[in-house]
Amino acid sequence: MGVGGDRDDELATQLAFAAARGDQVAFERWVKATQGDVWRFIVHLNGRSAADDLTQETYLRAVSALPRFSGRSSSHTWLLSIARRVVVDSIRRESARPKLSDQDWETAAEEAPATRTGRHNFEAAVDTQLLLDQIEPERKEALILTQVLGYSYVEAAEICACPVGTIRSRVARARDDLFVFLRAQDNVG
Repeated sequence: MGVGGDRDDELATQLAFAAARGDQVAFERWVKATQGDVWRFIVHLNGRSAADDLTQETYLRAVSALPRFSGRSSSHTWLLSIARRVVVDSIRRESARPKLSDQDWETAAEEAPATRTGRHNFEAAVDTQLLLDQIEPERKEALILTQVLGYSYVEAAEICACPVGTIRSRVARARDDLFVFLRAQDNVG
């Protein structure tokens, strides 16, 4: 079970195999078992604004690839590697065209519920996201996978298609980066 939720890798993998054989009920159960991690991973990599669409695109790609799923890793790991490629493709598409407009965090903060707790939680989330956004993307990805979603270093290495040592290094450097950014904030405030 991962930190990110009640992840049952063995069950999800068995459901993926059954879905690959055409079992519609297994497919629906597999999507329900995996969609939370996929969505959270995409949000951390690319933000909330496109998370629903990119999650849907991940599953569209997974459906066509499911018959080729061999089970060398868990279906969660396999699916997150697809999600990672979807995000990369999306970023490439977005960078190729001019950005027309997007709601910035200040506008979103003004539209957030004015309740004391709602505002505090929103501000904390914005502060966290601003800190994470300062980290180099590969380090951020490794940190999110291992520390937020609860994947092992081995699973994160499979998702990112790199050695385990690289994941360990990226997480350590991301933590160091966060410490430096937080120290700088404390010195400013």
